[in-house]
Amino acid sequence: MADNRRFLITAEPLSVEGTLAKVRHPHCGAINLFVGTVRELTHGKITTHLEYEAYEPMAVKMMEQIADEIDQRWPGTRVAMAHRIGRLEIEDAAVVIAVATPHRAASYEAGRYAIERLKEIVPIWKKENWSDGTEWMGHQQGPWDPTKPGSSEV
Repeated sequence: MADNRRFLITAEPLSVEGTLAKVRHPHCGAINLFVGTVRELTHGKITTHLEYEAYEPMAVKMMEQIADEIDQRWPGTRVAMAHRIGRLEIEDAAVVIAVATPHRAASYEAGRYAIERLKEIVPIWKKENWSDGTEWMGHQQGPWDPTKPGSSEV
């Protein structure tokens, strides 16, 4: 049975097509799809695997908040987000975000906003497991502030 929730925290492998299907709409001519995967090298360290944990009820609530923020900035945008928890191996999908808008410029902007805000406010923690040790990571807010108008730093 397909999971129709637009915002999902799960221990199961993520479905890119399933997430994409949740935002498809005849009025939307652009869909931005972001798939975050586990990479082997992080700042020169060899990653063996990642472990994710989340405060699930709050994580889903914060994903809903992000979708509301996106709708305020880009009205009519359709958003779906899924994040995996548990042990993930190299190349596994950790997060899938789909954003559908009438035109492509808004889909790029809203898609970038979605992943940056997810990393900033959604209570998901990652344990980096390297060949030489481990470290728990909290939010990963970088130099780009997705809530600041006109911010476009990569």
